[in-house]
Amino acid sequence: MWQRFRALVARLFRAPPPAPGHFIAGRNFAWGGLLRAAPWTWPSREYLVYVPKGYSRWKRRPLLVLLHGCRQTPEAIATGTRIAALADRHGWLVLLPRQPSQANPWSCWNWFDPRTAQGSGEAAIIGAQIRSVRRLYRADPRRMFVAGMSAGGAMAAVMGVQYSGLFSGVIIHSGVACGAASTPLKAFDVMTKGADGPYEDVAAAARVRNEGRMVPLLAIQGDRDDVVADINAVQVVRQFLVLNGRIEAGTGSPRELPVADAISMRADANGHAATVSEYRVGTRIAARYVSVSGLAHAWSGGDPALPYNDPLPPDASAMLADFIIEQIRVQRRPRFWRT
Repeated sequence: MWQRFRALVARLFRAPPPAPGHFIAGRNFAWGGLLRAAPWTWPSREYLVYVPKGYSRWKRRPLLVLLHGCRQTPEAIATGTRIAALADRHGWLVLLPRQPSQANPWSCWNWFDPRTAQGSGEAAIIGAQIRSVRRLYRADPRRMFVAGMSAGGAMAAVMGVQYSGLFSGVIIHSGVACGAASTPLKAFDVMTKGADGPYEDVAAAARVRNEGRMVPLLAIQGDRDDVVADINAVQVVRQFLVLNGRIEAGTGSPRELPVADAISMRADANGHAATVSEYRVGTRIAARYVSVSGLAHAWSGGDPALPYNDPLPPDASAMLADFIIEQIRVQRRPRFWRT
């Protein structure tokens, strides 16, 4: 009798199993979202939100904005990066904006559009999506990150520079610096030869606007990339070193990085070797650059069932997760420990 009573009480007060993770679709509009390169495109974009397993509105969650590349979709980059599994493990919300073919024939983000590079255009639309998702799902405004691959990486650079006050870190895989293209017609040349626009001056202006707040960068780039040349990764790192006050705009060669504060090697018998260069301001990471030997234009360690994914290590998704966790830990320290 007593055992049956205890079993009944246990069933009544047992916590329900955590709700499974799931995707929810949405759409946002921004008045400033018109493009100069495609003025006929309505300034609204769809998105997916991944709500992690066990989500509850009672607990603030980190938010990761993940931007797909050309000829990709939010579903494809989510699958290729296995981001849902990471989100479930760490309790992240994930926002995945969608670029339609009406806005770009290859579904590329228009990072080269002058209005977008200045923080309007598609940057304004993504910004509106971030604010909406942050409000609807109670994302933690102090723990928001943006990441992207290829054209999505270029848009992540735009968001990180022009909306630096929103983010605690930026992850760019095979991307291009914000303001790297002086005109839309120069975009393809920039991808293969590097910037022809004043990308360091753009970062210096953003630093002044943001009153010196740091936005750490993780940049990952393959040295066999024949779509986005690795000079662009060098220039992305330089841009964030300017943004974070590690170097001054215009100092040194625009095609070279300053001497790193730490350099290490990663090697896997069954994968690609990688060189990791770290740049710091005080004790904090300003930029971490991972150059992957032998990697083409693909997400390192991604799902090989999809295009633009290389299955071999190093695992870019794992590096992304480690970087985000590291920045969250830094934020939890008392302010006098962060410098």
